[in-house]
Amino acid sequence: MAASDRVRETAATFGDDGESPPVSLVLLAGSVAALVAFPVVWLVLRSLEIGLQQALDLLFQPSTLEVVTNSVALVAGVTLGSILIGVPLAVLTVQTDLPFRRFWTVVVSLPLVVPSYIGAFAFVSAFGPHGVLSDLLAPLGVESIPTIYGFEGATLVLTLFTYPYVFLTTRAALLSFDGTLMEAARTLNHGRWAAFRKVTLPQIAPGIAAGGLLVALYALSDFGTPAIMHFEVFTQQIYVTMWEPNHAALLSLQLLAFAAVVLALENRVSESEEGAHVSRGSGSVRISLGLWKVPALLFCALVATLCLVVPVGILFMWLTRSDPAYAGGGFDFSWIYGLNSGWVALLAALAATLGALPVAYLSGRSDSRLATLFERASYVGYATPGVVLGLALVYFASSTTPEVLGVELSLHQTIPLLVFAYVVRFLPQAVGAVRSSILQVDPKLTEAARTLGESPGSAFRRVTLPLVKPGVVAGAALVFLTTMKELPATLVLRPTGFETLVTYIWRVQDAGYYGQAAVPALALVGVSALSMLVLLKQDGSLVRREGGKDA
Repeated sequence: MAASDRVRETAATFGDDGESPPVSLVLLAGSVAALVAFPVVWLVLRSLEIGLQQALDLLFQPSTLEVVTNSVALVAGVTLGSILIGVPLAVLTVQTDLPFRRFWTVVVSLPLVVPSYIGAFAFVSAFGPHGVLSDLLAPLGVESIPTIYGFEGATLVLTLFTYPYVFLTTRAALLSFDGTLMEAARTLNHGRWAAFRKVTLPQIAPGIAAGGLLVALYALSDFGTPAIMHFEVFTQQIYVTMWEPNHAALLSLQLLAFAAVVLALENRVSESEEGAHVSRGSGSVRISLGLWKVPALLFCALVATLCLVVPVGILFMWLTRSDPAYAGGGFDFSWIYGLNSGWVALLAALAATLGALPVAYLSGRSDSRLATLFERASYVGYATPGVVLGLALVYFASSTTPEVLGVELSLHQTIPLLVFAYVVRFLPQAVGAVRSSILQVDPKLTEAARTLGESPGSAFRRVTLPLVKPGVVAGAALVFLTTMKELPATLVLRPTGFETLVTYIWRVQDAGYYGQAAVPALALVGVSALSMLVLLKQDGSLVRREGGKDA
Protein backbone atom coordinates (compact mmCIF):
# COMPACT_ATOMS: atom_id res chain seq x y z
CA MET A 1 0.00 0.00 0.00
CA ALA A 2 1.34 3.43 -0.95
CA ALA A 3 2.27 5.83 1.83
CA SER A 4 -0.36 8.34 0.71
CA ASP A 5 -3.02 5.66 0.88
CA ARG A 6 -1.94 4.71 4.39
CA VAL A 7 -2.13 8.37 5.47
CA ARG A 8 -5.66 8.63 4.12
CA GLU A 9 -6.60 5.37 5.86
CA THR A 10 -5.19 6.60 9.15
CA ALA A 11 -6.91 9.96 8.82
CA ALA A 12 -10.19 8.24 8.07
CA THR A 13 -9.74 6.13 11.19
CA PHE A 14 -8.76 8.77 13.71
CA GLY A 15 -7.56 11.94 12.18
CA ASP A 16 -8.69 15.45 11.60
CA ASP A 17 -12.30 14.46 11.09
CA GLY A 18 -12.17 12.51 14.37
CA GLU A 19 -14.98 10.17 13.32
CA SER A 20 -13.66 6.80 14.43
CA PRO A 21 -11.25 6.78 17.36
CA PRO A 22 -9.84 3.36 18.25
CA VAL A 23 -12.30 1.23 20.19
CA SER A 24 -9.66 0.46 22.81
CA LEU A 25 -9.14 4.19 23.44
CA VAL A 26 -12.88 4.79 23.77
CA LEU A 27 -13.23 1.88 26.19
CA LEU A 28 -10.28 3.07 28.26
CA ALA A 29 -11.53 6.66 28.45
CA GLY A 30 -15.05 5.44 29.23
CA SER A 31 -13.75 3.22 32.03
CA VAL A 32 -11.89 6.13 33.63
CA ALA A 33 -14.94 8.41 33.38
CA ALA A 34 -17.24 5.75 34.85
CA LEU A 35 -14.80 5.05 37.67
CA VAL A 36 -14.49 8.67 38.82
CA ALA A 37 -18.24 9.32 38.50
CA PHE A 38 -19.11 6.14 40.38
CA PRO A 39 -18.92 7.47 44.00
CA VAL A 40 -21.38 10.29 43.31
CA VAL A 41 -23.74 8.03 41.38
CA TRP A 42 -23.55 5.49 44.20
CA LEU A 43 -24.37 8.16 46.81
CA VAL A 44 -27.36 9.37 44.80
CA LEU A 45 -28.69 5.82 44.45
CA ARG A 46 -28.08 5.25 48.16
CA SER A 47 -30.11 8.36 49.00
CA LEU A 48 -33.01 7.19 46.86
CA GLU A 49 -33.38 4.10 49.08
CA ILE A 50 -34.57 6.29 51.96
CA GLY A 51 -38.34 6.33 52.37
CA LEU A 52 -40.19 9.43 51.19
CA GLN A 53 -41.70 10.26 54.58
CA GLN A 54 -38.39 9.82 56.38
CA ALA A 55 -36.66 11.95 53.78
CA LEU A 56 -39.24 14.73 54.14
CA ASP A 57 -38.97 14.61 57.94
CA LEU A 58 -35.19 14.92 57.75
CA LEU A 59 -35.19 17.62 55.08
CA PHE A 60 -37.71 19.85 56.85
CA GLN A 61 -36.53 19.52 60.41
CA PRO A 62 -35.44 22.88 61.90
CA SER A 63 -31.73 22.05 62.03
CA THR A 64 -31.67 21.17 58.31
CA LEU A 65 -33.51 24.36 57.36
CA GLU A 66 -31.03 26.35 59.45
CA VAL A 67 -28.11 24.72 57.64
CA VAL A 68 -29.67 25.52 54.25
CA THR A 69 -30.23 29.16 55.27
CA ASN A 70 -26.71 29.49 56.66
CA SER A 71 -25.13 27.96 53.55
CA VAL A 72 -27.06 30.20 51.16
CA ALA A 73 -26.27 33.28 53.26
CA LEU A 74 -22.55 32.38 53.39
CA VAL A 75 -22.35 31.80 49.65
CA ALA A 76 -24.15 35.08 48.93
CA GLY A 77 -22.04 37.06 51.40
CA VAL A 78 -18.71 35.67 50.22
CA THR A 79 -19.57 36.12 46.55
CA LEU A 80 -20.71 39.70 47.06
CA GLY A 81 -17.68 40.52 49.19
CA SER A 82 -15.31 38.99 46.64
CA ILE A 83 -16.83 41.09 43.85
CA LEU A 84 -16.58 44.26 45.95
CA ILE A 85 -12.85 43.61 46.51
CA GLY A 86 -11.83 41.86 43.29
CA VAL A 87 -13.40 44.19 40.71
CA PRO A 88 -11.93 47.49 42.05
CA LEU A 89 -8.51 45.85 42.34
CA ALA A 90 -8.73 44.64 38.75
CA VAL A 91 -9.76 48.08 37.50
CA LEU A 92 -6.98 49.78 39.50
CA THR A 93 -4.26 47.45 38.19
CA VAL A 94 -5.38 47.53 34.55
CA GLN A 95 -7.06 50.82 33.73
CA THR A 96 -5.49 53.39 36.03
CA ASP A 97 -2.09 54.93 36.66
CA LEU A 98 -1.85 53.29 40.09
CA PRO A 99 1.81 53.37 41.18
CA PHE A 100 3.59 49.98 41.08
CA ARG A 101 0.73 48.30 39.24
CA ARG A 102 2.79 45.18 38.41
CA PHE A 103 3.77 44.77 42.05
CA TRP A 104 0.19 45.08 43.24
CA THR A 105 -1.03 42.70 40.53
CA VAL A 106 1.15 39.92 41.91
CA VAL A 107 0.59 40.80 45.57
CA VAL A 108 -3.22 40.85 45.43
CA SER A 109 -3.17 37.52 43.55
CA LEU A 110 -1.09 35.78 46.21
CA PRO A 111 -3.86 35.11 48.79
CA LEU A 112 -4.70 32.09 46.65
CA VAL A 113 -1.54 30.44 48.02
CA VAL A 114 -2.90 30.50 51.58
CA PRO A 115 -5.36 27.63 52.19
CA SER A 116 -8.50 29.19 53.63
CA TYR A 117 -8.47 26.95 56.71
CA ILE A 118 -4.97 28.18 57.57
CA GLY A 119 -6.22 31.73 57.08
CA ALA A 120 -9.05 30.93 59.48
CA PHE A 121 -6.61 29.61 62.12
CA ALA A 122 -4.57 32.79 61.78
CA PHE A 123 -7.58 35.10 62.08
CA VAL A 124 -8.83 33.30 65.18
CA SER A 125 -5.37 33.66 66.71
CA ALA A 126 -5.17 37.33 65.71
CA PHE A 127 -8.69 38.58 66.34
CA GLY A 128 -10.31 35.88 68.46
CA PRO A 129 -10.79 35.81 72.25
CA HIS A 130 -7.41 36.18 73.98
CA GLY A 131 -5.85 36.77 70.55
CA VAL A 132 -3.12 39.18 69.53
CA LEU A 133 -5.45 42.16 69.06
CA SER A 134 -7.16 41.51 72.37
CA ASP A 135 -3.79 41.40 74.16
CA LEU A 136 -2.70 44.66 72.50
CA LEU A 137 -5.89 46.50 73.48
CA ALA A 138 -6.07 45.19 77.05
CA PRO A 139 -3.56 47.77 78.44
CA LEU A 140 -5.75 50.50 76.90
CA GLY A 141 -8.73 49.40 78.95
CA VAL A 142 -10.52 47.52 76.15
CA GLU A 143 -11.81 44.39 77.84
CA SER A 144 -13.49 42.73 74.86
CA ILE A 145 -13.69 42.99 71.10
CA PRO A 146 -16.40 41.79 68.68
CA THR A 147 -16.27 38.05 68.16
CA ILE A 148 -14.59 36.68 65.06
CA TYR A 149 -16.73 33.54 65.15
CA GLY A 150 -20.01 32.98 63.34
CA PHE A 151 -21.37 34.22 60.02
CA GLU A 152 -19.37 37.46 59.96
CA GLY A 153 -16.03 35.76 60.61
CA ALA A 154 -16.62 32.93 58.15
CA THR A 155 -17.70 35.41 55.48
CA LEU A 156 -14.72 37.69 56.11
CA VAL A 157 -12.11 34.93 56.00
CA LEU A 158 -13.54 33.17 52.95
CA THR A 159 -13.88 36.49 51.12
CA LEU A 160 -10.28 37.48 51.80
CA PHE A 161 -8.91 34.18 50.49
CA THR A 162 -11.21 33.70 47.49
CA TYR A 163 -11.59 37.20 46.00
CA PRO A 164 -8.54 36.55 43.69
CA TYR A 165 -10.82 34.35 41.57
CA VAL A 166 -12.90 37.46 40.77
CA PHE A 167 -9.80 39.63 40.47
CA LEU A 168 -8.13 37.32 37.93
CA THR A 169 -11.19 36.75 35.74
CA THR A 170 -12.13 40.43 35.79
CA ARG A 171 -8.57 41.42 35.02
CA ALA A 172 -8.49 39.04 32.06
CA ALA A 173 -11.70 40.63 30.77
CA LEU A 174 -10.29 44.14 31.17
CA LEU A 175 -7.07 43.19 29.36
CA SER A 176 -9.15 42.04 26.41
CA PHE A 177 -11.36 45.12 26.48
CA ASP A 178 -11.18 47.47 23.51
CA GLY A 179 -10.11 50.80 25.00
CA THR A 180 -11.42 52.79 22.05
CA LEU A 181 -14.97 52.07 23.20
CA MET A 182 -14.28 53.89 26.43
CA GLU A 183 -12.73 56.81 24.59
CA ALA A 184 -15.74 56.96 22.27
CA ALA A 185 -18.07 57.16 25.28
CA ARG A 186 -16.01 60.01 26.74
CA THR A 187 -16.29 61.95 23.48
CA LEU A 188 -20.08 61.73 23.87
CA ASN A 189 -19.80 63.76 27.08
CA HIS A 190 -20.08 60.78 29.47
CA GLY A 191 -18.17 61.11 32.72
CA ARG A 192 -15.70 58.43 33.78
CA TRP A 193 -18.15 56.64 36.05
CA ALA A 194 -20.97 56.83 33.48
CA ALA A 195 -18.66 55.56 30.72
CA PHE A 196 -17.49 52.71 32.95
CA ARG A 197 -21.05 51.78 33.92
CA LYS A 198 -22.49 51.97 30.41
CA VAL A 199 -19.56 50.70 28.31
CA THR A 200 -16.95 48.81 30.34
CA LEU A 201 -19.15 47.05 32.90
CA PRO A 202 -21.41 45.24 30.37
CA GLN A 203 -18.30 44.01 28.52
CA ILE A 204 -16.57 42.60 31.61
CA ALA A 205 -19.74 41.37 33.35
CA PRO A 206 -19.26 37.76 32.13
CA GLY A 207 -15.73 37.78 33.56
CA ILE A 208 -17.00 39.08 36.91
CA ALA A 209 -19.81 36.51 36.92
CA ALA A 210 -17.41 33.67 36.08
CA GLY A 211 -15.14 34.60 38.99
CA GLY A 212 -18.13 35.09 41.29
CA LEU A 213 -19.44 31.62 40.48
CA LEU A 214 -16.04 30.07 41.21
CA VAL A 215 -16.13 31.82 44.58
CA ALA A 216 -19.69 30.60 45.20
CA LEU A 217 -18.71 27.01 44.45
CA TYR A 218 -15.68 27.26 46.74
CA ALA A 219 -17.72 28.78 49.59
CA LEU A 220 -20.39 26.11 49.19
CA SER A 221 -17.93 23.21 49.31
CA ASP A 222 -15.43 24.51 51.88
CA PHE A 223 -15.30 22.57 55.11
CA GLY A 224 -12.41 23.91 57.18
CA THR A 225 -13.24 27.61 57.45
CA PRO A 226 -16.92 27.30 58.53
CA ALA A 227 -15.95 24.59 61.03
CA ILE A 228 -13.18 26.73 62.55
CA MET A 229 -15.49 29.74 62.67
CA HIS A 230 -18.19 27.69 64.42
CA PHE A 231 -20.72 28.36 61.68
CA GLU A 232 -22.95 25.45 60.73
CA VAL A 233 -23.22 24.87 56.99
CA PHE A 234 -23.75 21.82 54.79
CA THR A 235 -20.17 20.51 54.88
CA GLN A 236 -19.77 20.93 58.62
CA GLN A 237 -23.16 19.32 59.33
CA ILE A 238 -22.41 16.38 57.00
CA TYR A 239 -19.14 15.77 58.83
CA VAL A 240 -20.87 15.87 62.22
CA THR A 241 -23.71 13.54 61.15
CA MET A 242 -21.45 11.16 59.22
CA TRP A 243 -22.49 8.18 61.32
CA GLU A 244 -26.19 8.89 60.76
CA PRO A 245 -26.14 7.58 57.18
CA ASN A 246 -29.62 8.62 56.07
CA HIS A 247 -29.35 12.19 57.35
CA ALA A 248 -25.82 12.69 56.04
CA ALA A 249 -26.72 11.20 52.65
CA LEU A 250 -29.71 13.54 52.26
CA LEU A 251 -27.64 16.56 53.28
CA SER A 252 -25.02 15.50 50.74
CA LEU A 253 -27.67 15.21 48.07
CA GLN A 254 -28.90 18.73 48.87
CA LEU A 255 -25.35 20.06 48.73
CA LEU A 256 -24.78 18.35 45.38
CA ALA A 257 -27.99 19.92 44.07
CA PHE A 258 -26.79 23.39 45.08
CA ALA A 259 -23.39 22.70 43.50
CA ALA A 260 -25.12 21.56 40.31
CA VAL A 261 -27.05 24.83 40.17
CA VAL A 262 -23.83 26.83 40.56
CA LEU A 263 -22.11 24.75 37.85
CA ALA A 264 -25.08 25.20 35.51
CA LEU A 265 -24.86 28.96 36.01
CA GLU A 266 -21.11 28.83 35.40
CA ASN A 267 -21.68 26.89 32.19
CA ARG A 268 -24.22 29.47 30.98
CA VAL A 269 -21.81 32.28 31.79
CA SER A 270 -18.95 30.54 29.97
CA GLU A 271 -21.12 30.18 26.87
CA SER A 272 -22.17 33.83 27.02
CA GLU A 273 -18.53 34.90 27.34
CA GLU A 274 -17.97 34.25 23.65
CA GLY A 275 -17.70 37.64 22.05
CA ALA A 276 -18.17 39.49 25.31
CA HIS A 277 -14.58 40.05 26.37
CA VAL A 278 -12.46 38.30 23.80
CA SER A 279 -11.82 41.25 21.56
CA ARG A 280 -8.31 42.65 21.32
CA GLY A 281 -8.67 46.32 20.85
CA SER A 282 -6.21 49.14 20.97
CA GLY A 283 -5.22 48.44 24.56
CA SER A 284 -6.50 49.48 27.96
CA VAL A 285 -7.37 53.06 28.84
CA ARG A 286 -5.16 54.64 31.50
CA ILE A 287 -7.24 56.71 33.86
CA SER A 288 -5.40 59.29 35.95
CA LEU A 289 -6.27 58.78 39.62
CA GLY A 290 -5.10 62.24 40.68
CA LEU A 291 -5.82 62.76 44.36
CA TRP A 292 -7.35 59.29 44.54
CA LYS A 293 -3.90 57.66 44.28
CA VAL A 294 -3.40 57.67 48.03
CA PRO A 295 -6.79 56.06 48.89
CA ALA A 296 -6.23 53.55 46.08
CA LEU A 297 -2.81 52.60 47.46
CA LEU A 298 -4.22 52.33 50.98
CA PHE A 299 -6.97 50.03 49.70
CA CYS A 300 -4.42 47.73 48.03
CA ALA A 301 -2.21 47.80 51.13
CA LEU A 302 -5.14 47.01 53.44
CA VAL A 303 -6.15 43.99 51.38
CA ALA A 304 -2.55 42.73 51.20
CA THR A 305 -2.11 43.21 54.94
CA LEU A 306 -5.22 41.26 55.85
CA CYS A 307 -4.62 38.47 53.33
CA LEU A 308 -0.85 38.03 53.54
CA VAL A 309 0.78 39.91 56.41
CA VAL A 310 -1.69 38.72 59.06
CA PRO A 311 -1.62 34.97 58.29
CA VAL A 312 2.11 34.75 57.55
CA GLY A 313 2.92 36.97 60.55
CA ILE A 314 0.78 34.81 62.83
CA LEU A 315 2.48 31.64 61.58
CA PHE A 316 5.91 33.08 62.35
CA MET A 317 4.65 34.25 65.74
CA TRP A 318 3.58 30.68 66.50
CA LEU A 319 7.09 29.57 65.68
CA THR A 320 8.64 31.87 68.27
CA ARG A 321 6.18 31.58 71.16
CA SER A 322 6.64 28.78 73.66
CA ASP A 323 3.96 29.43 76.30
CA PRO A 324 1.49 26.61 76.99
CA ALA A 325 -1.19 28.14 74.77
CA TYR A 326 1.03 27.76 71.75
CA ALA A 327 3.21 24.73 72.39
CA GLY A 328 3.29 21.37 74.13
CA GLY A 329 0.21 19.27 74.73
CA GLY A 330 1.88 16.09 73.52
CA PHE A 331 1.48 17.05 69.87
CA ASP A 332 5.09 16.80 68.79
CA PHE A 333 5.46 17.37 65.07
CA SER A 334 7.26 14.81 62.95
CA TRP A 335 8.40 15.19 59.36
CA ILE A 336 7.00 11.71 58.83
CA TYR A 337 3.68 13.52 58.43
CA GLY A 338 5.16 15.50 55.56
CA LEU A 339 6.50 12.33 53.98
CA ASN A 340 3.06 10.74 54.32
CA SER A 341 1.50 13.76 52.58
CA GLY A 342 4.09 13.62 49.82
CA TRP A 343 3.71 9.85 49.39
CA VAL A 344 -0.07 9.83 48.91
CA ALA A 345 0.12 12.99 46.79
CA LEU A 346 2.70 11.32 44.54
CA LEU A 347 0.52 8.23 44.15
CA ALA A 348 -2.48 10.44 43.36
CA ALA A 349 -0.50 12.44 40.79
CA LEU A 350 0.69 9.29 39.03
CA ALA A 351 -2.74 7.68 39.02
CA ALA A 352 -4.49 10.87 37.91
CA THR A 353 -2.01 11.39 35.08
CA LEU A 354 -2.42 7.83 33.82
CA GLY A 355 -6.21 8.21 34.00
CA ALA A 356 -6.11 11.60 32.30
CA LEU A 357 -4.16 10.45 29.22
CA PRO A 358 -6.92 8.45 27.47
CA VAL A 359 -9.64 10.96 28.41
CA ALA A 360 -7.60 13.96 27.29
CA TYR A 361 -6.36 12.28 24.10
CA LEU A 362 -9.85 11.21 23.05
CA SER A 363 -11.26 14.65 23.88
CA GLY A 364 -8.44 16.44 22.05
CA ARG A 365 -8.62 14.32 18.92
CA SER A 366 -12.35 13.74 18.59
CA ASP A 367 -15.40 16.00 18.76
CA SER A 368 -17.79 13.08 19.17
CA ARG A 369 -20.47 13.13 21.83
CA LEU A 370 -18.84 10.24 23.64
CA ALA A 371 -15.55 12.12 23.90
CA THR A 372 -17.36 15.16 25.29
CA LEU A 373 -19.40 12.99 27.67
CA PHE A 374 -16.32 11.26 29.06
CA GLU A 375 -14.48 14.54 29.56
CA ARG A 376 -17.47 16.12 31.34
CA ALA A 377 -17.92 13.00 33.48
CA SER A 378 -14.34 13.34 34.69
CA TYR A 379 -15.36 16.68 36.23
CA VAL A 380 -18.12 15.21 38.40
CA GLY A 381 -15.76 14.44 41.26
CA TYR A 382 -14.11 17.86 40.99
CA ALA A 383 -17.47 19.53 41.52
CA THR A 384 -18.25 17.30 44.48
CA PRO A 385 -17.27 18.73 47.87
CA GLY A 386 -14.51 16.69 49.50
CA VAL A 387 -16.58 15.84 52.56
CA VAL A 388 -19.39 14.48 50.36
CA LEU A 389 -16.97 12.40 48.32
CA GLY A 390 -15.37 11.07 51.50
CA LEU A 391 -18.77 10.18 52.90
CA ALA A 392 -19.78 8.33 49.73
CA LEU A 393 -16.58 6.28 49.77
CA VAL A 394 -16.90 5.52 53.49
CA TYR A 395 -20.44 4.19 52.97
CA PHE A 396 -19.37 2.21 49.91
CA ALA A 397 -16.30 0.69 51.58
CA SER A 398 -18.28 -0.15 54.71
CA SER A 399 -20.97 -1.97 52.78
CA THR A 400 -18.77 -3.71 50.21
CA THR A 401 -16.01 -6.24 50.80
CA PRO A 402 -14.46 -7.48 47.55
CA GLU A 403 -13.06 -10.99 47.44
CA VAL A 404 -9.71 -11.65 45.73
CA LEU A 405 -8.47 -15.27 45.44
CA GLY A 406 -10.84 -16.28 48.18
CA VAL A 407 -9.66 -13.55 50.57
CA GLU A 408 -12.00 -10.75 51.62
CA LEU A 409 -10.34 -7.34 51.30
CA SER A 410 -11.81 -4.39 53.13
CA LEU A 411 -11.18 -1.02 51.47
CA HIS A 412 -12.34 0.98 54.49
CA GLN A 413 -9.66 3.40 55.75
CA THR A 414 -6.96 2.21 53.34
CA ILE A 415 -4.37 4.10 51.31
CA PRO A 416 -5.80 2.90 47.95
CA LEU A 417 -9.22 4.30 48.82
CA LEU A 418 -7.69 7.61 49.95
CA VAL A 419 -5.66 7.90 46.74
CA PHE A 420 -8.74 7.03 44.69
CA ALA A 421 -10.60 9.91 46.38
CA TYR A 422 -7.80 12.30 45.42
CA VAL A 423 -7.90 11.07 41.83
CA VAL A 424 -11.67 11.55 41.66
CA ARG A 425 -11.33 15.07 43.06
CA PHE A 426 -8.39 16.31 41.00
CA LEU A 427 -8.42 14.31 37.76
CA PRO A 428 -9.74 17.33 35.78
CA GLN A 429 -6.57 19.27 36.58
CA ALA A 430 -4.53 16.62 34.79
CA VAL A 431 -7.09 16.24 32.00
CA GLY A 432 -7.10 19.99 31.30
CA ALA A 433 -3.30 20.30 31.22
CA VAL A 434 -2.79 17.21 29.03
CA ARG A 435 -5.63 18.10 26.66
CA SER A 436 -4.21 21.60 26.12
CA SER A 437 -0.87 20.08 25.13
CA ILE A 438 -2.47 17.51 22.83
CA LEU A 439 -4.39 20.24 21.00
CA GLN A 440 -1.06 21.89 20.18
CA VAL A 441 0.33 18.74 18.50
CA ASP A 442 -0.30 18.47 14.77
CA PRO A 443 -2.22 15.19 14.15
CA LYS A 444 -0.27 14.78 10.90
CA LEU A 445 2.83 13.89 12.94
CA THR A 446 1.06 10.85 14.33
CA GLU A 447 -0.27 10.01 10.89
CA ALA A 448 3.25 10.15 9.51
CA ALA A 449 4.37 7.66 12.16
CA ARG A 450 1.50 5.36 11.19
CA THR A 451 2.56 5.49 7.56
CA LEU A 452 5.98 4.25 8.69
CA GLY A 453 4.40 1.15 10.14
CA GLU A 454 3.96 2.16 13.78
CA SER A 455 0.90 0.84 15.61
CA PRO A 456 -1.48 3.44 17.19
CA GLY A 457 -0.04 2.76 20.63
CA SER A 458 3.54 2.93 19.41
CA ALA A 459 2.87 6.14 17.46
CA PHE A 460 1.40 7.73 20.57
CA ARG A 461 4.30 6.58 22.76
CA ARG A 462 7.08 7.57 20.36
CA VAL A 463 5.64 10.73 18.76
CA THR A 464 2.77 12.28 20.73
CA LEU A 465 3.85 11.55 24.29
CA PRO A 466 7.25 13.33 24.06
CA LEU A 467 5.51 16.40 22.57
CA VAL A 468 2.84 16.57 25.29
CA LYS A 469 5.32 15.85 28.09
CA PRO A 470 5.25 19.45 29.45
CA GLY A 471 1.46 19.28 29.81
CA VAL A 472 1.66 15.86 31.45
CA VAL A 473 4.24 17.11 33.94
CA ALA A 474 2.25 20.29 34.66
CA GLY A 475 -0.95 18.28 35.23
CA ALA A 476 0.83 15.85 37.56
CA ALA A 477 2.39 18.76 39.47
CA LEU A 478 -0.98 20.44 39.95
CA VAL A 479 -2.55 17.24 41.23
CA PHE A 480 0.40 16.63 43.56
CA LEU A 481 0.36 20.14 45.02
CA THR A 482 -3.42 20.31 45.41
CA THR A 483 -3.54 16.89 47.05
CA MET A 484 -0.94 17.97 49.61
CA LYS A 485 -3.38 20.53 51.11
CA GLU A 486 -6.68 18.66 50.67
CA LEU A 487 -8.44 18.51 54.06
CA PRO A 488 -11.98 17.03 54.30
CA ALA A 489 -11.56 13.83 52.27
CA THR A 490 -8.26 13.19 54.06
CA LEU A 491 -9.90 13.57 57.47
CA VAL A 492 -12.70 11.18 56.55
CA LEU A 493 -10.77 8.51 54.63
CA ARG A 494 -7.23 8.32 56.07
CA PRO A 495 -6.24 5.04 57.71
CA THR A 496 -6.15 5.01 61.49
CA GLY A 497 -2.80 6.36 62.68
CA PHE A 498 -1.87 7.69 59.24
CA GLU A 499 -1.06 11.34 59.93
CA THR A 500 -0.44 13.93 57.21
CA LEU A 501 0.37 17.63 57.39
CA VAL A 502 -3.27 18.69 57.09
CA THR A 503 -4.61 16.14 59.58
CA TYR A 504 -1.90 17.12 62.07
CA ILE A 505 -2.74 20.82 61.64
CA TRP A 506 -6.41 20.05 62.14
CA ARG A 507 -5.72 18.00 65.28
CA VAL A 508 -3.53 20.58 67.02
CA GLN A 509 -5.79 23.54 66.21
CA ASP A 510 -8.76 21.56 67.52
CA ALA A 511 -6.85 21.11 70.78
CA GLY A 512 -5.85 24.78 70.87
CA TYR A 513 -2.08 24.25 70.48
CA TYR A 514 -1.68 26.59 67.52
CA GLY A 515 2.08 26.85 67.85
CA GLN A 516 2.47 23.21 66.87
CA ALA A 517 0.79 24.00 63.55
CA ALA A 518 3.30 26.67 62.50
CA VAL A 519 5.84 24.48 60.70
CA PRO A 520 3.36 22.31 58.75
CA ALA A 521 1.21 25.34 57.96
CA LEU A 522 4.19 27.25 56.55
CA ALA A 523 5.12 24.13 54.56
CA LEU A 524 1.63 24.01 53.07
CA VAL A 525 1.74 27.71 52.20
CA GLY A 526 5.03 27.01 50.40
CA VAL A 527 3.43 24.11 48.55
CA SER A 528 0.51 26.32 47.56
CA ALA A 529 2.95 28.94 46.30
CA LEU A 530 4.51 26.30 44.06
CA SER A 531 1.09 25.45 42.62
CA MET A 532 0.59 29.17 41.94
CA LEU A 533 3.88 29.25 40.04
CA VAL A 534 2.73 26.29 37.95
CA LEU A 535 -0.50 28.11 37.13
CA LEU A 536 1.34 31.29 36.21
CA LYS A 537 3.72 29.33 34.00
CA GLN A 538 0.78 27.69 32.23
CA ASP A 539 -1.18 30.88 31.69
CA GLY A 540 1.76 33.18 31.04
CA SER A 541 2.92 35.95 33.31
CA LEU A 542 0.14 38.00 34.86
CA VAL A 543 2.06 41.16 34.25
CA ARG A 544 3.46 40.30 30.85
CA ARG A 545 0.01 40.58 29.30
CA GLU A 546 -0.58 43.94 30.84
CA GLY A 547 1.11 46.21 28.33
CA GLY A 548 2.36 49.60 29.34
CA LYS A 549 4.75 50.29 32.22
CA ASP A 550 4.44 51.11 35.84
CA ALA A 551 4.39 54.64 36.87
